[in-house]
Amino acid sequence: MTAKNPVFREKLSSKRTEALFVALMALFLLLYAWRIRTSGAGVLSAVFLIFCFFFLFYSINYRTLTIHLTPERLKLKFGIFSWTVPLENIEHCTPDDVPLTRIGGAGIHFTSIRGRYRVMFNFLEYPRLVLALNKKQGPVRDIVFSTRRPEEIERLIKEAAAPEEK
Repeated sequence: MTAKNPVFREKLSSKRTEALFVALMALFLLLYAWRIRTSGAGVLSAVFLIFCFFFLFYSINYRTLTIHLTPERLKLKFGIFSWTVPLENIEHCTPDDVPLTRIGGAGIHFTSIRGRYRVMFNFLEYPRLVLALNKKQGPVRDIVFSTRRPEEIERLIKEAAAPEEK
């Protein structure tokens, strides 16, 4: 890979996160079945079924985070959701130092940290990088994502964003 031609691809998954979502899905399915058996159909049984489907979606959609870096862009993909950042819109890339208690869990989250609105594509057990944007994408100023290889991605992004040598 040359400095102006970085190509990086990584797929992350988390057995712990998947197990949590499957366990929650199973719990709400059991609660639904119990409620139907003891009291019949009603509002509470419908709520249990809705939560069961909600966690079924989470267990399928948030199974794998794909990171794809090309010379032009960084694309993050979590199931049916994706986010693309043109490299020219990245002001800088640094490790994320926000404590896990502020993250809100695995998956995709939107929150404000230090007065900057951010989108996070993350699993809790991996390190994270923060991309500060030159120009907002909607209300988003920072993009955060998990990776096994933060130093390599940070280096590739910095090399790609460096002015061309003549």
